Order: sequence, then structure tokens, then C-alpha cells
Amino acid sequence: MPESLEDLVELLDLEMIDVDLFRGRQPQTAMQRVFGGQVLGQALVAASRTVDPERVVHSLHGYFLRAGDTAVPIVYRPEPTRDGGSFSSRRVVASQNGRPIFYMSASFQRPEPGLDHQDPMPSDLVPPDDAPTLASVLEARSGRRAADWDKEWSALDVRLAGVTGRQFWIRAAGKLPDDRALHACVLAYASDLTLLGASLLPHGIVIGDRRIQPASLDHALWFHRDFRADEWLLYDQASPSASGARGFATGRLFSEDGRLVASVAQEGLIRPVGLDLEE
Repeated sequence: MPESLEDLVELLDLEMIDVDLFRGRQPQTAMQRVFGGQVLGQALVAASRTVDPERVVHSLHGYFLRAGDTAVPIVYRPEPTRDGGSFSSRRVVASQNGRPIFYMSASFQRPEPGLDHQDPMPSDLVPPDDAPTLASVLEARSGRRAADWDKEWSALDVRLAGVTGRQFWIRAAGKLPDDRALHACVLAYASDLTLLGASLLPHGIVIGDRRIQPASLDHALWFHRDFRADEWLLYDQASPSASGARGFATGRLFSEDGRLVASVAQEGLIRPVGLDLEE
């Protein structure tokens, strides 16, 4: 995965190879398949580049169809499905070796005033400066060295915000340009990092446990308010259900001053492999 924020920004800078056709590069990684957040972020970049810059993404819905090959570039084809008076819609197909690996629909809106309310931000949180890093927490739970986790995820600064393991502080590990679309794409990338793990916590299992085969199946993200992905965001997660070898999880992202900036929902594969379900 990107070893620095600069590498992540470069990863999200797609190459235009034809009209409405883009190619995304691959980072160096020890992972066996492409990280879902990478495909989300790159697909959103492709869609954003075909929309009036004054229109801001407010939602996306994606399906992961096949495991991505980390050795092969990904080609993204955004389809300009609609441009109305206030909204624009795009459908993006991501392919490798001529076969689709991911579909995404995204909607963009011209900013306008309206009614406003939100859920309150959770309280009793560990402040970001006092919170343990995700790498140190995963080292303690999985036995894999923190340095190994850091190598894969060092483009992001992620810290445990609560004792339940479902709340994290998250931000880009450095300063990003003042590009609203880029901040949305970085948040899309980050939103897939810890969410599937929320559906494993009730069972005392962490991502990386070899008794579970995990994979993102679908992912939805709604953007509510302005934010910066290089400032602390609280990622508050919950898992209402797990069944049929699938786990469902939701997440809310709050700015440090308490504004609800985005909501996430995901279903993922959590197939038992050598796990005694009678335990």
C-alpha cells in the first residue's frame, strides 16, 4: 500500500488514456489482492474528472465483483449518465484484463442551502494525541509487528478512540492540497480500512485472523458537510448484524468539533475457515 501520503496522492492521480477512460497505477504491497478503499478512491477520481468542479459528490454506492490483481493496472471508465440542473450522476466500471472487478454509481450536487440537523458526536473519547495507534493495537491483538502494519497504512494516521474498538480517529498523515474532490477521494479510500473489522469484534476476532476469509462486498458512502481529510475525523462504527458468512457494518464520521460529515455502510464476507463455530 502507499507508504506515505505523497504516494497516496500519486496513486489517486489517474492517467487519462482516452476520453472518459483512465488508468490507475498500483502501489507496492504485500497484500494478495487490491485494497477495496483504493478502488473506491480511484473510481471516485475518475467520476469527479467528468463532472463540473462546482458540483460536489454527495453519495456513492459500489460493488466489489472480483478480487483485484495487485500486479495489473486498473482501467476506469466513467459513464456520464445524467447532468441535470442541480445534480450529476456517473457510473464507473473498473476493469482488469478485460473483466470488471468493481461497479460504482456516484451522485454530485451543486451546493445549496436547506434544512439542517444531525446526530450528536459520541462522548467519552480518548483525545487523538493520547490515543494508541492502530498499528500498536493490531500488534497486540494479532501478534504481527506494528512496523508491518505501519508499512501498509502509513499514508493514514489512525488511532483507537475508545475502549470498544469501534471508534477511531483518522486523518491523512500530512497536509493535503486545498482540493475538495481530493479530500473526498482520500476519505473514500480511508473509509474501507477498519469498517469490516467492526463485524468481527462481537466474536472476539480481528482482521488478519487466518480463521476468517474477509473481503468487502459492497460499500456506500454519503457526504453530508464540508471537511478536510487531513484533519482528525472520528470514525464511529457499529455492526447491527452478521449472518450467512457476511457481516454488516455502519459508520459515522465526525469532525473534531462535532460536525457529522459523512456516513458509511458496508457488507463484507467474513467466511469461517477452520473456525470452530461451536465454541
